Amino acid sequence: MTEGMGIGPIEIVSMALIGSGVIFFAGAVAGILRFPDYYTRIHAAGKGDTLSTLLIALGFAVYNLGDLSFHNILTSIKILMICVFIFITGPTTTHVLMEAGYALGFKHWKKDGDQEEEEP
Repeated sequence: MTEGMGIGPIEIVSMALIGSGVIFFAGAVAGILRFPDYYTRIHAAGKGDTLSTLLIALGFAVYNLGDLSFHNILTSIKILMICVFIFITGPTTTHVLMEAGYALGFKHWKKDGDQEEEEP
């Protein structure tokens, strides 16, 4: 951006996306610290990490489009491709981690405080 022009709509949108991503990261951290068992913690980490990373990367891509040059457009396209990769691999990794925990015998949390596995 050129100096002296102030904050434009592209900067506002990118700051909103990046700020939202940081808030979702904080929510994921709170979920990891507060949830009672392995499965709910992995769920919070997986959802929060995927969404917040996508929001932050999209904020970078939008900010990069403030100066429309071929190089910046190409960089934003690369960032969008990274977003597609994260959107596919994040939930897949979370699913694999939950299956591994189940195979290792991690117990589900019950409301009464016991960690007994429910019969399928």
